[in-house]
Amino acid sequence: SLRSLLPQEWSSEHEVAWIWMWDNIARLLEAQLDKPERFERAVAAMFEVLDEEQLQCFRQSMFEGFFAVSLAGQEHFKQSTTRLHFIFDKILSMTVQLYSQPTALVMKLGRLGLQHVGN
Repeated sequence: SLRSLLPQEWSSEHEVAWIWMWDNIARLLEAQLDKPERFERAVAAMFEVLDEEQLQCFRQSMFEGFFAVSLAGQEHFKQSTTRLHFIFDKILSMTVQLYSQPTALVMKLGRLGLQHVGN
């Protein structure tokens, strides 16, 4: 938990804020539990109708937005445009899989993360 990372600074005010935040996240997620099928159809349909030019525009705007809010991301993703597009296409694919095969995707990402620990 965050408390173990900040033992000197952690106070009862932090604890209250932490509990409030996670209670709100749980409430928001619970409100969405009955909607994944609808979201899955909408997400899949959106990606199916994009032509290559629209997909290119979408990729570009996503990376521009990401780099605008995360300057450190620019240092991490010093890659060719082709590689960035490959990464983005994987993210899109995983977004659809998150709805259709959530358990399999979590396991796949867990294995991938373990492969990169320490690298």
